[in-house]
Amino acid sequence: MSSTATDKATIQDTPGLRMLQTAQSHLDDAAELLQLNPNIHRILRNCDRSLKVSLPVEMDDGSIEVYTGYRVQHTSVRGPCKGGVRYHADVTIEEVTALAQLMTWKCAVLDLPYSGAKGGICVSPQNLSESELRRLTRRYTYAILPIIGPRKDIPAPDVNTDERMMAWMSDTYSTFMGSARQEIVTGKPLSLGGSAGRADATGLGVAIIAESTMRRYGTAIEDATVVIQGFGKVGYWSAHYLEQDGCQVIAVSDVSGGYYNPKGLDIKGMLDYAKTSATRTLEGYEMEGVTKISNEELLLLECDVLIPAALEDQITALNADQIRAKYVVEGANGPTSATADKILHERGIMVAPDILANSGGVTVSYFEWVQGLQAFLWDLKEVRKHMFRFMDNAFNQVCEMSEHRQVSLRQGAFMLGVSRVADAVEQRGLFP
Repeated sequence: MSSTATDKATIQDTPGLRMLQTAQSHLDDAAELLQLNPNIHRILRNCDRSLKVSLPVEMDDGSIEVYTGYRVQHTSVRGPCKGGVRYHADVTIEEVTALAQLMTWKCAVLDLPYSGAKGGICVSPQNLSESELRRLTRRYTYAILPIIGPRKDIPAPDVNTDERMMAWMSDTYSTFMGSARQEIVTGKPLSLGGSAGRADATGLGVAIIAESTMRRYGTAIEDATVVIQGFGKVGYWSAHYLEQDGCQVIAVSDVSGGYYNPKGLDIKGMLDYAKTSATRTLEGYEMEGVTKISNEELLLLECDVLIPAALEDQITALNADQIRAKYVVEGANGPTSATADKILHERGIMVAPDILANSGGVTVSYFEWVQGLQAFLWDLKEVRKHMFRFMDNAFNQVCEMSEHRQVSLRQGAFMLGVSRVADAVEQRGLFP
């Protein structure tokens, strides 16, 4: 069966299930290349804990709605679990499981003393008032209270969550513990122990890896053309920093569609428009030279760097053979299917994988956690110095693994991350 037929055959599966299958496929591939002990491979394919919770919430009109939430902890072998919480109507246990596993490899690639976790609530947050969101967030925190803690599992923001939710989670946890425990979450407001540089860290990290990839493999950064799918926290800051360093961002998109100008877009102007528009999106944005295109068309534009920074499963076997970028730098988690990844590799398109490219957020989250535990805050200069060091080391180690073993950057990244986690499993041994 052809790769295209395979993707079509599984089209009835949920995106979360496809994402989990892709994540498991990358683990299996790395295990084979590493000739990993089959027993350790079997352990790494499974999660330590998967929690499903029911969340009854009183709405503003007095009615009760019951939402479903999840928290999955892949492993704690290298340290406390770490991972974001997303609010989205399509959240499933399979998606959260895949994301928890990816967090394990991401933390290992950066050599952070963390293991992977992820959480989510099946909800459309735009349909809830702020007071309803607050009650939902506090109820979720209460429901997962038995398995989280500053030394056990530290949540963070993700899709459709922000520092407000982290403040509510921190307050709820601290209230039940009877003492201030701000280090229970990262991505908090600065006034509650958040870290300088956390808000833009993931987007900055994507820009760092995009520029490092171009520099290492022979593409001039000045005037390099960039296309970005997604204009949220990751997409905007990626665009901002790449434009600042001389790249031409020729297309971006959000839920309202894509916006294309071959001569380059006004990124700051587009953000200002989105902030003040009725829908808080780019819907209705018009400017001389800008053409409205679909998200699907945006992915197929000719460019030097394509950054999928929206949701998972965007580049598949159905469009991978039409991608016209030199480099794909994954700002989102799991935006490329396993089949599509092989097609891109065979076509000579280099992919900087999510577990490397979007690791800026968890890196600065680690710094925030350390600052919280020590009750000693760093300034932005200190945060950036350490961030660049961690990401530069990780990038070089992934490239060295890739070049030494003659595999793709994704395979190199997974081999690096999986080998570190496997070594920790072996060194600790099984209990009992």
